[in-house]
Amino acid sequence: MERKAVFLDIDGTLTEPGTNEPPESAAEAVRQARECGHYVSLCTGRSYGMLLPLLRYGFDGVIASAGGYVECQGQVIYDCPMTEAQREMAMRVLAECGVFCTAECKGGTFMDEGAAEYLRSGPAAGDSEYLRWRETVGKVFNIRPMKEYRGEPVYKIVIMSPSLEQLKKPEKLLGETFQFSVQEADAYGIVHGELINRMFDKGRAIERVCSHLGIPLSDAIAFGDSVNDKEMLETAGTGICMQNGWEGLRAIADDICPPVREDGIREAFQKYHLIPAGQKTSSQSGTGGQNGSEWRK
Repeated sequence: MERKAVFLDIDGTLTEPGTNEPPESAAEAVRQARECGHYVSLCTGRSYGMLLPLLRYGFDGVIASAGGYVECQGQVIYDCPMTEAQREMAMRVLAECGVFCTAECKGGTFMDEGAAEYLRSGPAAGDSEYLRWRETVGKVFNIRPMKEYRGEPVYKIVIMSPSLEQLKKPEKLLGETFQFSVQEADAYGIVHGELINRMFDKGRAIERVCSHLGIPLSDAIAFGDSVNDKEMLETAGTGICMQNGWEGLRAIADDICPPVREDGIREAFQKYHLIPAGQKTSSQSGTGGQNGSEWRK
């Protein structure tokens, strides 16, 4: 069995969004793949601190902050926070345009004080379920108020804007330095996205890891579900999108697998011979998704 390099996004791919626990089928698939000699790494937009709870499931490496921080078998092979000038300019321009920011550092995450108030009084104010989910996410990731920020290096800025219009000026002024990874507005008209330094992305992080390991990109398999996974799926020899993923990502993926809650990760690991086939999952028994031999793009 040839050694493969496997890269897993977290939210919406390995776990349900905003949680830190993959289903048992996914955790077991990761363990088995590593036992078979494959390299398995997280590849996420989360900061290093946000992904720490997942490390107990056993991974060979970590790609954090959408490629800004990369560890491979315990060794840091890439570390690229924003410069102080970049951070100051980005935060200033976004604030002037009424865009709320969350600054992600390696060890902590800090949100504009006005963001929480906007959520409580803005278009989502009447949906207590939505607000509870947002508050739960804040607690799970220990997101602290911006007033507690003490100048730590920032790797990525997450943005929340009342409209796409308010992002036009920031994109014009900051677009040369930062890629604006923005998804369509949610059901409440709130636009979510990220500012990612053009020095890196998830695809280039995969290139760095494979070069370090001596594994050809043709033997890399990447799993993702959202807009910031585009480069990783394009870079890896095999790019797999979750069935619940962004429509644009499904369009470019080599294959599409069932959601993780329907044992999609395990099915994909079996289909691509990362782990032995033959062990039935709940979805293969008729309680969830499709059989691994049937799903495809």
